[in-house]
Amino acid sequence: MRFYWSKFERQLVVYNLEARGIQRVEEDEKDDIKDLGYMQVIILWFSINLAANNITLGLLAPAVYYLSFLDAAMCAVFGSILGSLPTAYIATWGPTSGNRTMIITRYTMGWWPSKLIVILNLIVLLGYSMIDCVVAGQMLSAVSPHDSMSVVVGIIIVAVITWAITTFGYQIFHYYERYAWLPQLVVLCILVGTAGPKFDTNTPSQGDSRTVIGNRYDSYAWDAAITYGGGAADYFVYYPVNTSAWKVFTSSMIGLSLSFSFALLLGIGLGSGMATHPDWATAYDTSQGALIVQGFSPLGGFGKFCGVVVALGLVANLIPPTYSSGVDFQILGRYATKVPRVLWNTVGVIIYTVCALAGRNSLSEIFTNFLALMGYWVAIWFALLLEEQLIFRRKRGYNWAMWDDRSKLPLGIAALLAFLVGWVGAILCMAQVWYIGPIAQQVGQYGADMGNYVGFSWAALVYPPLRYLELRRFGR
Repeated sequence: MRFYWSKFERQLVVYNLEARGIQRVEEDEKDDIKDLGYMQVIILWFSINLAANNITLGLLAPAVYYLSFLDAAMCAVFGSILGSLPTAYIATWGPTSGNRTMIITRYTMGWWPSKLIVILNLIVLLGYSMIDCVVAGQMLSAVSPHDSMSVVVGIIIVAVITWAITTFGYQIFHYYERYAWLPQLVVLCILVGTAGPKFDTNTPSQGDSRTVIGNRYDSYAWDAAITYGGGAADYFVYYPVNTSAWKVFTSSMIGLSLSFSFALLLGIGLGSGMATHPDWATAYDTSQGALIVQGFSPLGGFGKFCGVVVALGLVANLIPPTYSSGVDFQILGRYATKVPRVLWNTVGVIIYTVCALAGRNSLSEIFTNFLALMGYWVAIWFALLLEEQLIFRRKRGYNWAMWDDRSKLPLGIAALLAFLVGWVGAILCMAQVWYIGPIAQQVGQYGADMGNYVGFSWAALVYPPLRYLELRRFGR
């Protein structure tokens, strides 16, 4: 079996397709910046996030948290910009290191503790992919004549398309994202034109005035953006070492902020119109995807075609987490490394497809229970990465060639302890549907979600002294 996989991988190389797994991309293997460029960075992030899953996330603001259009828009825009900052920063490490994001984690967390981060990241990647599949399945079912296509069939269709693209790796992935944004932008602008007049921009927010602006929804917008940090460097490892970090960062911020803001605002508008338009409320009761399709209803058959385009546009959002999961599985151990990326890629698709089929009737619950929880660990992890670079590596830098030599990597004791301390802070200050921490309970009637900020802060406070002790005792 190994012989046949090796033969298949060699054939991929012949056609200039990616057979590489977690191995570092050396300088002589990188692409010319002229072939990719900084505009590709903007387009990549814009294409990824101009998707229906972020529209459905926008629906939660008025539908679940009863926010006004203005309050929800403020939470969405500023939350997504804030969450995009770590993702854009981590993206700059791809060209510099030539290593995948979770390999870079080894230089802070060490060999063994970093595997915990890899597992958490895999949960995020596969969880988001599951949500994408469910939304796409709902929409394809909603546009089919008399609901002749089930959600199950729609889920399988987008999963198979995603698998086909990600199997062939980096070049095809970037090529697809280079053009996928255009039809999405066109049909979503059409949706603004058909549904926009029905948006309710006047109804005020409901709830405690002390927490309405800083409502839990703000954390959802933050989480949606920051969770891309776990794979951000993966998408730029073939950029040359001399690529400008500032330009990659700025281009990433532009692409992330514009796409998230546009999609979230569109979702907020659709959600706000449900109170005054019963047909929208009926569609939402069927599924979130059905509400998006209902927004195109004035266009008749052409509107259904637009719904299909939006549904298939979720493939662009599915590709990055699917691609990264195929790499991250290999980081779990020596035996996992021997399994080709293509096979792990297939395993990831199977896992999230099965989960999507099982949870296709509970999308709102998945969003509210899964999405916010996943953002906490990313914020804590980013605090450790940032301090390791700015405090302890500022002068001595990184030896990126030692990515697979555990004797040259930190032990990770300091990082693990700081990570756990950060989690304690997040738990005490989180406010979710199913749990409100004792500190979060002190703010307003229903609590305020401060878990991301407190988790980041606590981890950042304890890591420097612990890391200093680790270096003094063990020298690495």
